[in-house]
Order: sequence, then C-alpha cells, then structure tokens
Amino acid sequence: MSKPLDDVDRRIIDQLQEEGRRPFTQIARDLGVSEAGVRQRVASLTERGVIQIVAATSPIALGMIQAFISVRLSGAGLEQASERIAAIPEVDYVAVCTGPTDLLVGAVCRDNQHLLEVVTIGIRQVPGVVETDTAVVLSELKDSYRFSEAVRSDAAATE
Repeated sequence: MSKPLDDVDRRIIDQLQEEGRRPFTQIARDLGVSEAGVRQRVASLTERGVIQIVAATSPIALGMIQAFISVRLSGAGLEQASERIAAIPEVDYVAVCTGPTDLLVGAVCRDNQHLLEVVTIGIRQVPGVVETDTAVVLSELKDSYRFSEAVRSDAAATE
C-alpha cells in the first residue's frame, strides 16, 4: 500500500507543478518549512514514483505525430507483451486497461509512414497481439499535469 500524501507533500507538488525549476529554498520559504525538509520530501516523492521532474514537450508543436493505439491481446501474455511494446523506442506510454482493449499505448512518430511502421512492424508483431486500433491526435485541447479536483477533494475528505 502506498503512503498517502499529507498537506505539505501536496503543497510542495503544487509549487513544483506551477514551476518545476522553483528552488527548494523558495518552496521552503513559501510553505514555512525547512529547505532540508523540502529536499527530503521531494526525494521521497521521486523515489516512490509519485512525481517526476522533467521537461514536458509537445509532439504536435514539434511537428510530429502523436497517436494512441488500443491493443487487444489473446492468451495470458499480458506482462510479456506490454514489456515488449514498452521497449519500442517511439512508445512513450503503456497502460493496462479494462474494457474491450487490454493496453493503451502512446507513441510519437516523425510522420504517417513512421507511425505505420511502429504499428505494423513493431506493435502488431508482438506475440499475443490480435488487434490494434490507432487514433492520431489532431489537436490537443488539454494536457494538464496538475492535481485533478478529484484528487484534491479525496485528500480533503481523508484529513
């Protein structure tokens, strides 16, 4: 079971989501806690996989193609298939799903031909893959890395 976030953790995350390069000294000052405390909490949140501090890019703004591929599998090879698909260099997201699809896969490609190769030569050749359905992103309307209201309201209810 994962350790729940407390109010200080959530406030640190809020500050980093606002500005990922914000100095720990400034976060500590804004929250009224020690810099060492902020540093330790950020290290713990990072080690636990709760946060990642990265430069997020927009494939569309870079003129690339972003696609989401629904993958249906046969048999019991979910773990092996998902690992093989995750190893494809163009794949940047793999999630196990419920419903008519087993995996949702995100990929970034140079152009349509490159996407075709990733799907037909890469994903469809993985043992156990029986069907794919590809959706190309035409325009992003929202791409948020902020806490959703559901997370905030759930956190407030547990305090």
